[in-house]
Amino acid sequence: MPNYRRAKVAGGTYFFTLVTNHRIPLFNHSRARLLLGDCLRECRERWFFETMAIVLLPDHLHAIWSLPGGDADYSRRWSWIKKEFTKRWLTTNDQEADISSARKREGRRGVWQPRFWEHTIESEEDYERHFDYVHYNPVKHGFVNCPHEWACSCFHRWVKADVLPWHWACWQDGVKALSFEDIHQSVGE
Repeated sequence: MPNYRRAKVAGGTYFFTLVTNHRIPLFNHSRARLLLGDCLRECRERWFFETMAIVLLPDHLHAIWSLPGGDADYSRRWSWIKKEFTKRWLTTNDQEADISSARKREGRRGVWQPRFWEHTIESEEDYERHFDYVHYNPVKHGFVNCPHEWACSCFHRWVKADVLPWHWACWQDGVKALSFEDIHQSVGE
């Protein structure tokens, strides 16, 4: 079995991707979205972190977190969030993907893929690129034409704070905006 090692930078900023098991679209359900929000808020009360950006799609999420100085334990936070969400979800809904007998013996359930993907943000440019990626993701996947059309995103928070314009990365005059890479170059590279 591979030896998974994660970068740990105390007080660091990280980009995460978490995916549902077999990409089942759990987050099409409003109850799932509410449960996940509750779990995120409760986790933040236990072990503080700041959510810099987040987007929730039907079968996965992306987030950027900043941890407090001296703290690099994002794994504990995500483990707790996934465990609590799974417990609560399965008490109100039985939708989960089939899992192998080996995973069942380990006590796992078919709600989340094992583990998660993490990237340590290394510079302001790296942060901006991931920040933009989070907000552009619903457009990338073809769910909407403009980031402001996707409700399950912090994009709206950043528009209110005058960090992003409301029309950022939208179709204009019937023509789709440039690729993500071109958009990113136009906003700060």
